[in-house]
Amino acid sequence: MFTLSEERAADQDEVEWLYDLAFAPGRRALSSYQLRDGVAPVADLSFVARDELGVLGGAIRYWPVRIGAAGAPALLLGPIAVHPTRQGEGLGALLMMETLTRALERGWGRVVLVGDEPYYRRFGFSREAARALTFPPPTNPDRLLARALAAGAFDGVEGEVRRWEPAGA
Repeated sequence: MFTLSEERAADQDEVEWLYDLAFAPGRRALSSYQLRDGVAPVADLSFVARDELGVLGGAIRYWPVRIGAAGAPALLLGPIAVHPTRQGEGLGALLMMETLTRALERGWGRVVLVGDEPYYRRFGFSREAARALTFPPPTNPDRLLARALAAGAFDGVEGEVRRWEPAGA
C-alpha cells in the first residue's frame, strides 16, 4: 500500500537520490534539464509515493514549458522514477494516472515528455501527437511524445518546446 502526496521541501534530497539511482547523476546533462534549469517544478503536480513505513517508493515531477513562437503553455513530464525494489508493483502507473488527472483538473491541456513510446503509449502519449513539435538537441526526435489532456489541445500548436517564461516576458 502506497500513499501519494505532494512533494515537500523536506522530500527533495531523498527524491534527488532516487532520481540519481534510477537515471545516474549524468541525467542533468540531458536537454530536458536545459528547460528545467532555474524553473520551479509545478508544485501541485510533483508527487512522492511512500509505503506504510514512510519509505520513498517513487516520485514524479512536472515542469512548465512553452511551445513555439506563440508560447503555448504545456507541461514537461519528468522525471518519473520508481525505486528498483518496488518496480513491477504498478507504482509508476499510479503516479502517472493520478497526476495526469490532477493536471487536467488544474487546467493544463497538454503534456510532453522524452521517453520510450512503447511504455508511455498506455498512458495516452504518442509520437503522432508530437509530430509538429521539436525539442532542444541533443534529443532523438523519435523519443518526443505528447498527450492532449483536453480535446484539441494541440490544434495549431507547433514549434520547439522551450523554457518557461512568464506570459508577456
